[in-house]
Order: sequence, then C-alpha cells, then structure tokens
Amino acid sequence: MTSISYALLPLLSLVASVVANPLFVPPPLHVPLTRRSGSQHPSLDRLAFHADHLRAKYGWKTSNATLGKRQGQVVGEGIIDQGQDSSYIGIVQIGTPPQTFKVVLDTGSSDLWVPVAQCLSCGDAPPFQDTASSSLQQVNSANGNAQTIRIRYGSGQVAGVLVADTVSMAGFNINPQNFLLVSSMTSGLLEGDVSGIMGLAFKALASTNAVPFWEALVNNGEFSSPEFSFWLARHLDDRNPPDEQTGGVLTLGGTNSTLFTGDIEFLPLSNAAAPTFWMLTMTGATVQGKSVTIPSGDAALSAIDTGTTLIGGPTSAVNAIYNAIPGAIPVPSMQGFWQFPCSTEVQVAFAFGGKSWPVNPADMNLGPVSATMCVGGVFDLTQGSDVSGGDGNPTWVVGDTFLKNVYSVFRSSPASVGFAELSNAAGGSSGASPFSPRPWA
Repeated sequence: MTSISYALLPLLSLVASVVANPLFVPPPLHVPLTRRSGSQHPSLDRLAFHADHLRAKYGWKTSNATLGKRQGQVVGEGIIDQGQDSSYIGIVQIGTPPQTFKVVLDTGSSDLWVPVAQCLSCGDAPPFQDTASSSLQQVNSANGNAQTIRIRYGSGQVAGVLVADTVSMAGFNINPQNFLLVSSMTSGLLEGDVSGIMGLAFKALASTNAVPFWEALVNNGEFSSPEFSFWLARHLDDRNPPDEQTGGVLTLGGTNSTLFTGDIEFLPLSNAAAPTFWMLTMTGATVQGKSVTIPSGDAALSAIDTGTTLIGGPTSAVNAIYNAIPGAIPVPSMQGFWQFPCSTEVQVAFAFGGKSWPVNPADMNLGPVSATMCVGGVFDLTQGSDVSGGDGNPTWVVGDTFLKNVYSVFRSSPASVGFAELSNAAGGSSGASPFSPRPWA
C-alpha cells in the first residue's frame, strides 16, 4: 500500500496538562518559512495515529487510548515547509551568545520549548546548551524551588524546568522570555533537526503561564500593528521533494501586501472576551458548489491552527461533506477518515461569517489508499461525541489544508482572524487553479 507523508502531525496534538534589538531592515520585511519532508508518502496508519493526537489536543475522545528594540516594526521572516505541507517551521535564537533552533510555528498552542543537552529520547533534535548561555536564568516558584512542568501530548509528553533567557526571531528580541527547557521527551515527538515548538496562541493557554513571544512584542509596542500574518506555500504535489524547502512567509507586526489581493476579511474571535485559541465560528460549508448541513453556534467553534496539517470537524458535518462526494466511503483502517475516487475533483469551501473560502482540490486529496481511492483532507475530530453542549472546546480544527489557500492574519486587538485572497506572487487565488490529476489518479 502506498503511504502518505505527514511526518510532524504528532507535534500538532499539544495538550497542556498543567499545570529587542532587531536587525535593521526597511519595513516591511518578511520571514521565509521552511519545510522539511520525509519520504514522499509515509504510512496511512501513522496518519490515523496522529489524528488521535489532535483529538487529544482539543479535548475529544481518542480511538486509541495509548495514544534593544525598534518601535513599530513590520518584519517578515522566511519559514520552512516540512513533509510536503505537513508542518511549517521557523527559526529562533536563544541565549547569549545566540543558539539557533528550528521550531514548529503553532497558533494552536502557547508555550515555547526546546530540549536541553541532557534531554532523554530527544532524537536528533539540536539541544540548547544551557551551560553556554551567560544570560540563562532559572525561574523559581514563590518558595524558591525550580518549577517542573509537564506538557502532555496525545502520543506522549515533554517535561522540564521553567527558565528565562533572551529569545529572538526576525530581529525582534525579548529578554527575558520564559520558556520550558525540556529534559525528557517521549520518543518520536520530534523528527530530524526540529527542536521544539513556538506557540502563537494566547497566554491563557500556556502551561508555563509565560507570555508568548509574539504577545510580549505586542505588549512592548514593538509591532507596527498588533498582529502577525502567514502565507503558507504549497508543495503537496512535488515529486522527490527535498527534506526542506521554502515554505512561505511569516510577517510580524503587520501584513505583506504583495502576498494578497483585495480586502482582508477580519472576523471577531468567538472567545474574544477571554481568548485562548484563535477561535472563530464556522457558519457554512459547500461541497461541489452546494451547501451541506453543519452544526451551528457553540457547536461550530473552530480553532485556526497553523500547527495542524489537516481539517478536523464534528461527525455530522464530516459525514455530510463526504456524502456529497460521489463514491466516497469511510476508510475501514483509519477511524474518522474517508476516501473517494482519486479522479474526482473535490471542491470544498468554508465560511466563518462572511465570504466562502475554497480549498484547492489538491489539498483535499492526501493520496491513494488503494489503486483507485484517495484519502480526503477532512477527518472526523469528535468521533460521535455530543457537540451541542457548548462546553467551549473547538469542534473544528482548521489547519494547513485550509490555510494554504488564504492569506491569514492573527490580530490581538481587536481580537480577530483575517483572511484574504492570495496574490499571484503567492500562488494565485485559493482553489482557483485548474484541477490537475494527481500522479496516482
């Protein structure tokens, strides 16, 4: 059986259990994203396993229980595309002198962490050499003791001590920035030379209770506008992809007008009074140009999550989407996933109170599960759980399958997420390119 490549999806399942002197660059400057790939198509079993991690992250039952500053800047940073759009990676510097690390850029969590040199089961992840930084400090509790913090994943956990040091990205600097220095990690949470995660959600979600790096920059008045934005590149169809390739641009403190066209549609956060996740309410979905029935209100809360590869949704909505695709049936070996004829051009679009934003058919087709059937990019997140109670958990997790198709802006004041159509320079309008049969179709 051919396998599918989503190597870093386990990093997307983060569950919190506990608990500036920028380089001179003329604004706007933008940070390129990089992406690392593994084999072109890792196993379907692994993809299903990692979906469980995402369920754990957002509080739904799993199918497998084992599972010197410069004011007012707009700065762009290139990012890395990893595993054919499975993860998007940024570069941070920590310590004095600075040590450089690759971290997953995750709007679905709020903690920053990297492993220490003595970390157990950290694989090939480059560690932070704590003895080499003259500015590292331990952050003690009120009684003077070290603070040991554990962050649980659907697939394992990390644990370490809370420390503070200088942290820099794209020339912005926070000193001190609290973060978790990880000393133990479940094997397999990280792959290759990715060292950790930079959480880009709100402080209320942080296991470390630390103000996230981006939020500290906003509080210090270092951003021209209290926002950051993403263009995520698409490499899903690349043949023989390199381990890492250019993955787009993260812009800190504003937007890059060369990467989008038209107006940005800003949508207020559903949890704006006390934000944790970047959460919107999904108001509509269409398949093959026709509306399908999805839950509404609190049962339609949607976390906008750059750290998640796919789109997860409530059982009834996912069933409705695939029931509108001729020939679609569940994948027996992958709980919550569906398959459809590989030759089908699946046209799906989502709305969050305003425009309907289409998903490129290439992003809806994850690859073959058999000679003629391919796996879809939307999976069942809640697995039949009652989503009508309005307990505040997101019932949708809207990841990179959707976000590659829009220019996305995350604004803290007023608390909102904005979407805009991609410019030609960024790959054209979402979903507008003609459907090209995949190599396996």
